[in-house]
Amino acid sequence: MQVATDPAKSDDLLFVDETRASVSQYYGKELSGSEDLKTNACCTAGSPPKYIQDAINNIHPEVVAKYYGCGLCLPQYNLEGAKVLDLGCGAGRDVYIASQLVGENGQVVGVDMTDEQLEVATKHQEYHAETFGYGNVKFVKGYLEQLADLNLEAGSFDVIISNCVINLCTDKEAVLTECLNLLKPGGELYFSDVYANRRVPKKLQDDPVLWGECLSGALYWNDFENMARKVGFTDPRLVEDAPITVQNAEVERTISESGNDSLEFYSATYRLWKLDLEPHCEDYGQAVVYKGTMDRYPSGWLLDKHHYFEAGKIHPVCGNTYNMLHETRLKEHFDFIGNWDNHYGIFEGCGSSIPYDSSETVASGKGASTGGCC
Repeated sequence: MQVATDPAKSDDLLFVDETRASVSQYYGKELSGSEDLKTNACCTAGSPPKYIQDAINNIHPEVVAKYYGCGLCLPQYNLEGAKVLDLGCGAGRDVYIASQLVGENGQVVGVDMTDEQLEVATKHQEYHAETFGYGNVKFVKGYLEQLADLNLEAGSFDVIISNCVINLCTDKEAVLTECLNLLKPGGELYFSDVYANRRVPKKLQDDPVLWGECLSGALYWNDFENMARKVGFTDPRLVEDAPITVQNAEVERTISESGNDSLEFYSATYRLWKLDLEPHCEDYGQAVVYKGTMDRYPSGWLLDKHHYFEAGKIHPVCGNTYNMLHETRLKEHFDFIGNWDNHYGIFEGCGSSIPYDSSETVASGKGASTGGCC
């Protein structure tokens, strides 16, 4: 008996297979290093803090040369003893940075689908174990949409990171769902990726170079934030962003000839918490005081683009921000004022317009983001 198949479903599976093969080919064989990239979509991060640069200096040069990230996707608080998962770890640069930050009692797991990248990552494990004085990393081959197939323990990770990779996945909602399942309560997905000011048309999605360059797979920013809320990351927080200037005549021509001159791309870092949060920022009359006790951040600490906590100062916060600080590894660094007895309505300043700085804003010096490779 012949079983009928759904043509639309078959087309979807074909698209997934072809996209995975194209990405593996691009990052495994066509690119020998970051200098081979055709755009700066994967190279827009600002200069890293000194302690991150010191960690990078300890990493094997071949690993560093094959870095294709678009931001600094390691949360800036004490990670000692944490269990970290790196999605799309590539040659392992961020895994080996995290290895140094979590220390001997922590663990870092890197997942990637590209054999050539994993080969570089694994062949230098002994080098890094000798350099750091311990070995606490492992690498696993797999697809980010199918993390459940990798026998990773549910609810076991303190932090999940990803650096300019989720945009390469064809089912981004599945990735976010898997992440929520793997995180501990109070854990976070802290990741950098590429987003667009509008939905990328299918004609551009089908371009293998634009997909490999992290442009065609970019989500419209509002689709991403709604998707995050749908799977259970109720209040996505933007940490930093920067406009992407393509700076490649051929790629710019492809976009222009498709009739999409107004399509803009941004690199952005988000943090998504596994917490019981409200859909909107509600005001309960609460406030917090940062104690100035985080290593390297005695004067103040940045939770997200709109929440910088100056040490010793009382900062009014919404209920969600209160929980992000009170129900996570951050609790010991803050004093908390208020409770949940009274509700005063929506917290002032909760908006829904595009949250990223434009090229004009950055050029004028009014934006907080900067561009440049780390």
